[in-house]
Amino acid sequence: MAQTYTRLLLHAVFSTKHRAPLITDDWRDDLHAYIGGIAKHRNAELLAAGSVEDHIHLLLRFPATIAVADLMRDIKTNSSGWRREKGDSGFGWQNGYAGFTVTTSILPDVVKYLTRQREHHRAQTFQDEFVELLNRNEVEYDVQYLWE
Repeated sequence: MAQTYTRLLLHAVFSTKHRAPLITDDWRDDLHAYIGGIAKHRNAELLAAGSVEDHIHLLLRFPATIAVADLMRDIKTNSSGWRREKGDSGFGWQNGYAGFTVTTSILPDVVKYLTRQREHHRAQTFQDEFVELLNRNEVEYDVQYLWE
């Protein structure tokens, strides 16, 4: 085959440092837009974002030429730097992230899930949601390292 064809979709989840409630309504949309700009700069696309005070979910389409770890590093580093430039010196993200591949057939459901995070977290904590996502996606983990 002379060409490369991909459609790589990633559902990424990560929290603020120490899961502190730092993402507020007055700048949430700006954060999502800024992350969209970072993705675009890396030839990726932010398809959807959803966040509450202590974590964010991203749905990203990215090219085969970029590693997930590199894209996530750029998003987290640049968005936290942007926030600190805006005067929020205490803002930061946790060290790690979770990433799950998404098939096109469930894309509408994932978009709905991400964009309805506020409603979702009225009934479920982030910790419970995170463990559920890991289990549903058959990701092995050690509980002692989840909440560092």
